[in-house]
Amino acid sequence: FALDGIRLSKQLTPFEALNGKTQKYVALSVSSKPNESSAKDYYVKTISSESHLRYYNWVENNRLKVEKATNGRVGYIHIPDMSMEGLNEFVKYFYPQVRKEALIVDDRYNGGGNVSPMIIERLRRILLVAKNSRNQEEVMTNPDAVMTGPIVCLLNEISASDGDLFPYQFKKAGIGTLIGKRSWGGVIGIRGSLPFLDGSYLYKPEFANFGADGTWVLEGVGMQPDIEVDNHPAKEYKGEDEQLNKAIEVILEQIKTNTKPQIPKVPPFPDKSK
Repeated sequence: FALDGIRLSKQLTPFEALNGKTQKYVALSVSSKPNESSAKDYYVKTISSESHLRYYNWVENNRLKVEKATNGRVGYIHIPDMSMEGLNEFVKYFYPQVRKEALIVDDRYNGGGNVSPMIIERLRRILLVAKNSRNQEEVMTNPDAVMTGPIVCLLNEISASDGDLFPYQFKKAGIGTLIGKRSWGGVIGIRGSLPFLDGSYLYKPEFANFGADGTWVLEGVGMQPDIEVDNHPAKEYKGEDEQLNKAIEVILEQIKTNTKPQIPKVPPFPDKSK
């Protein structure tokens, strides 16, 4: 109805009225009728970009799709990069879903960073010991937070830098199946220099990666998936994610033949009187 006391109209849209008001509190007058008498005022703080909201919506839609298609048996995680944000997203989604029967890890559009070894370490854990505490029904595991089911990894041509190295390590560690498109293929790292007077920067190659066999890996080549699936642009625009669909199909089949050690029930307590 109105924004900061200025009535909106065909000539003054909400988008125009919000110009110059980024990260500021604004007064929104809202009414179900075209008059001021029933209007209510709400004070909200604006944001500078919708990107985080759109990203959250995309991830949640994917997670809910996986949940619905698998009757809640399979978890879904997307890792946007291999830095602070990516690690936060992993922690936020991994631990609440670690007791599911299987897991889909989505590395698509990953912008890189340097935390992939931390994530790989958690995904490759195998149950070694189970434990139980007094007055506690839940069985704990050692190591902590163990995924006892199959894991698949989605990747695409925009999985870059440490987002390249992640599926490479995922495969080398024998964690699971790679699905999607060949990754970006850029794993030579850079560091910035002092800025130039005109505000520009010079980046130069500083470090590269090679495999345990002593051969250079990934640069200019990328990581090839086990199962290649391309998302058709028209179908993707309509909301059909063929790569995610394939991941769901594969993971449900892998659950049937899963051989990982499972979390056991608490055994009968020993009789120490004998």
